[in-house]
Amino acid sequence: MDNLKRNDSKVVRYSGSTVKQSIQFDGKGQRLYSTLGECPCSKSIVENMNLDICVADGHKNAITVVNCAGELRFRYTGIFNPIGIATDSQGRILAVETPENRIHILDQDGQFLRYIDNCGLVAPWGLSVDNDDKLIVLRRDSGNVKKIQYCQ
Repeated sequence: MDNLKRNDSKVVRYSGSTVKQSIQFDGKGQRLYSTLGECPCSKSIVENMNLDICVADGHKNAITVVNCAGELRFRYTGIFNPIGIATDSQGRILAVETPENRIHILDQDGQFLRYIDNCGLVAPWGLSVDNDDKLIVLRRDSGNVKKIQYCQ
């Protein structure tokens, strides 16, 4: 959630309309996520199979991952302007990077595994993974989608 009046950002977990958890700061009191005052960049969020919350934060140029208790697990900064994020059945984290038009694949502990960058990606934006672990990539410019088999 981005709050325009208070200029802050946080992840809030709900059960129905009841707030169950609010995640905003790390153990040292530092903000985990960029605020709207820093940049109007969008954020993407996904929950991993192990209940980690993964946020692609374009202003911080990072993927920030917290565990289900809201504690910082890691921050992956090997990416410039992450705009889309997804996870698969193996717990891998996939994040699209612009303007390079490539996708980073990380393991569930934030270790870089490889890129997807040789399959004609043009203006990739949103990501999703289907039940067969095929990556679905939305093109920003046309709204078309591309399905990619990325693992064996």
